[in-house]
Amino acid sequence: MNLLSVDNATKYWGEKPLYENISFGIQQGQKVALVAKNGTGKSTLLNSIAGKESLDSGEIAINKDITVGLLEQEPKFEEGQNVLDYVLSSDSPILGAVKNYEAALQASTLDYSDAVLKQLDIATAKMEEMKAWDAEARVKQILTAFKIEDTAQKMVSLSGGQQKRVALSKVLIEEPNLLILDEPTNHLDLDMIEWLEEYLTRSKLSILLVTHDRYFLDRICTEIIELVDSTIYTHQGNYSYYIEKKAEREANHAVTVEKAKNLMRKELDWVRRMPKARGTKQKYRMDAFHDLKKKANSGKKDEKVQIQVNMSRLGKKILEFESVYKSFGTKKIVDDFSYIFKRKERVGIVGDNGVGKSTFLNMLTGTESIDEGTITKGETIVYGYYTQKGLSFDEDRKVIDVVRDITENHTMSDGTTLTPLQLLNKFLFTPEKQHSYISTLSGGERKRLYLCTILLKNPNFLILDEPTNDLDLDTLSVLEDFLEEFQGCVIVVTHDRYFMDKLVDHLFIFEGDGVIKDFNGKYSEYRAYLDEVEKQKKQALKEEKKADDKKVVQKTSSKKLSYKEQKEYEALEQEIETLEAKKEELEGKLSDGSVTSPDDIREVSETLGQVMEEVDEKMMRWMELDEIANGG
Repeated sequence: MNLLSVDNATKYWGEKPLYENISFGIQQGQKVALVAKNGTGKSTLLNSIAGKESLDSGEIAINKDITVGLLEQEPKFEEGQNVLDYVLSSDSPILGAVKNYEAALQASTLDYSDAVLKQLDIATAKMEEMKAWDAEARVKQILTAFKIEDTAQKMVSLSGGQQKRVALSKVLIEEPNLLILDEPTNHLDLDMIEWLEEYLTRSKLSILLVTHDRYFLDRICTEIIELVDSTIYTHQGNYSYYIEKKAEREANHAVTVEKAKNLMRKELDWVRRMPKARGTKQKYRMDAFHDLKKKANSGKKDEKVQIQVNMSRLGKKILEFESVYKSFGTKKIVDDFSYIFKRKERVGIVGDNGVGKSTFLNMLTGTESIDEGTITKGETIVYGYYTQKGLSFDEDRKVIDVVRDITENHTMSDGTTLTPLQLLNKFLFTPEKQHSYISTLSGGERKRLYLCTILLKNPNFLILDEPTNDLDLDTLSVLEDFLEEFQGCVIVVTHDRYFMDKLVDHLFIFEGDGVIKDFNGKYSEYRAYLDEVEKQKKQALKEEKKADDKKVVQKTSSKKLSYKEQKEYEALEQEIETLEAKKEELEGKLSDGSVTSPDDIREVSETLGQVMEEVDEKMMRWMELDEIANGG
C-alpha cells in the first residue's frame, strides 16, 4: 500500500531553492532515510510532509486512511503543559483512558480522600472497558526506556535534551502508520539509542527519517534517498550498501564527464576554425556543441569542508590528574582519579546522562574547580573546546564578521595565509552565505561555523562534546579524517558510535558514584565485553539454579508438571536457542547489505519482528512452567 507520494516538490528560502521538482514515494513497511547536506532543506521537507510547511509548487499526497507522526528537532508544546499531558495528548480514546488513569493514580498518592479514590475507581473501570492495559504497559515501557520518571513536571522546566526525549516518547506511544523522525538520536545516551534501534527494527511502522548516526542508518533503514543538487537518487538497502553504490555512481559519472570534456576540446577547436558563413549543418553542430559543453561542465564540484590547523607546539608535559576528587553535595562526580595524558591520545568518554561527563570536561580546562587532588597543565596547551551548547552567536551579525573577530589573516598548516573570505570558502560558506545574517543559518550550518571558530585558534588539545549533532555526513567524514591526522590530544563525548569507533584508542567509562574505569578498546569492543559479562552472569545463575533444583527435587510440591507440560518444558529451552540464532542471522542480513531488493528487505524485517515476538512468548511460557517445576 502506498502511504506517501511527493511529486515535483519545490521549496525556496528567499530566492534560493532548497529543493526543486523532487519526487519519491514510501510504501507500507519501508524504513527510509533522507540524506543530504546541511542547508538543503531536509527538516523543511519533513515538515512539509507532516503538513506544517507549505510547498512553493508541487504536491504531497498522503493516504487518507493512515496517521502520520512527526518528531521535530525542536519540540513544541503548550504553555503550562506537563509531561503526562503532552505525551498522551492524542485523539486516541485508549490513550485518553490511559491519561485519565495515570493522572488519577498520581493524585491518589498525594490525596487519600474518598473523592480522589472514587475518581481512580472510575478511571480503572474505563481502562477495563477499553481494554487499555496493554497500551498502559507500552506507555510505561517507552517512558522507562527514555528515563522519564516524573510525568508531573512542566515541559518548560525540562532541558532541551529532556524535551526531545519526551517528544520521541510521545510519537512512539501514538504508533502512527507513518513515523517521520528528524534526528531522533540527538540527546539520547547510548543505551537509549540501542533500545530505540531494537524497538524500530521489531516494529511494523513505516519510517522516514533524517539522521547523521551511521550505525543507526545501517541497522534500521531498508532504503536511502539522497538529495543532491535538487536531484533525487534512490538506493535500495542499508547505509553500507548506499555508500558502495554512491561511489560507483560518482565514478561512472566522472568517466562520462571526462569523455565529454575530451570530445568538447575537439569541437571547440572546430568552432574556432569555423568560417563565418554558417550553413544548416554548421548550425546543428553548434547546437550539439553547446549541449556537449553543458554535459562536460556537469562534473560534481569538490564541495567538501577543508579542515586544516596550524597546531600550536605541544610540549612533553601535557596534562596530569593526581588523586582528584569532585562532588556536588552527596553526589560524587570523580573519586580518586589519576591519569597522565599523552601526545596523540584519543579518548572516548562513555556514561549515562547526568553522571558528570560535562563536569569532567570543564575540569580538564580549569573552568570547574576540584575538591581535592591536583591537576597539572603543561605550559604549551592550547584548548579547543567544542561544547554541546555551541557558540551564542549574535543573530543580527553576518557570518564573515564572526570570523573577522578572530583573525584577519590566518596561517594554515601548509604555510599559506588565508583571508576570512577564503577561510569560509573552505568550510563551504559561499560568498553569498558569508554575507548572510546568522539568523538565516540552518542548525548544521551554525555547527559548521562554530567548528570553524574553534579550529582557527590553532588548538593542540581538542575537547569535543557531542560534535556530531546536526553535522551532515560529508562534513562528519572530513572531520574524522582531520582528527585521524591531528597530532595533539583529542577527548570525545558522543552518542555517535561510528564516530567513536573510528577515532578513539580507549574509553573512560563513567559508572556513577565517582567511578571512572579505563577500558582499552573501542566502543563496539566495550559493548561486546558487556555482552560477554552478561552472558557469564546468566550462565552463573543457570548453574546456581541447577544446583538449587537438585535440592528442590526431593521436596514435595503442592503442584507438579503434567507429563505433557514436562515435555513442553524440556523442549522450550532448545526452541528458544534456535530462535535466538535465527534472530542473529536475520539481523546480520540487514546489516551486512546481503539483502538488497525492497521486497526481500521488507520480508526479512517482518520475519525478524515475528521471530522476536515468538522468543518473547516462549520465554514467558518457559518461566511459567519453570515456576511450577521448582515449586514456586
